[in-house]
Amino acid sequence: MTLGFSGEVAEFYAKFRRGYPEPVLDLLQEYFALSSEDSVLDLGCGTGQLALPLAFRVKAVIGMDPEPDMLRLAREAAGECGVRNATWVLGADTDVPALGTLLGPKPSLAMTVVGQALHWMRHDVLFRDLLPLFRAGGGIAVIANGTPLWLQDTAWSRALRTCLEHHYDTELTASCGTADGDRLRYAQALQDTGFSDVRSTTVSYPDELTFDQVIGGLYSAIPAGQLPAADQRPAFEDNIRKALPHDEAFPEQVDVSVLVGRAG
Repeated sequence: MTLGFSGEVAEFYAKFRRGYPEPVLDLLQEYFALSSEDSVLDLGCGTGQLALPLAFRVKAVIGMDPEPDMLRLAREAAGECGVRNATWVLGADTDVPALGTLLGPKPSLAMTVVGQALHWMRHDVLFRDLLPLFRAGGGIAVIANGTPLWLQDTAWSRALRTCLEHHYDTELTASCGTADGDRLRYAQALQDTGFSDVRSTTVSYPDELTFDQVIGGLYSAIPAGQLPAADQRPAFEDNIRKALPHDEAFPEQVDVSVLVGRAG
């Protein structure tokens, strides 16, 4: 089952979705004591924003996603940056038990990371299914890579949200797993499942987006069936440009939330 992030949406995702800062990767490596002998699973890997940099720190990465176009672009990106230790698997969170069977009876994963994708999954079932797959000291990391563009506490973000709500005739309130309440809910679910040393850390940094980056990031988040057709995009983008403050750059504070827990 795909979520509509195919075709052009996947292309926009590969080009415009922000990566993860080095301090986040350092945090994961330290907490799970990642080494060149370890294997990790990036569940909901998209086009490889997490899987690819992680591949340089471990023995092997399994990138798993339900969307074939995402995996195709991840594989292409891996070739471009010289990553040869990544395996790309078509599958969703519901396929984790089958993956566990393939990995064998001995727990072997050092980490499963879920980056900006857990809101698409049944997290309580997923945590239970993952629990037996980890080596000693291994566990799960749930990462929220900043607030959605249309939900930030800035004038331009509020203007963008108003414009989108008018265009799609709906109220945009979904936090995509980035809100404080989401993080608390996930943390409690990890503890209830049996994960220990559950903790949350935030890595923050300022950034500035161009108008093209705002539009590209927006197109990467719209399901393919709702993406404006190519001949409609100039008018769509013009409406957004008129709604936003007339600035050359649009500032944002990116708060990357890293929630981790150990198996056992």
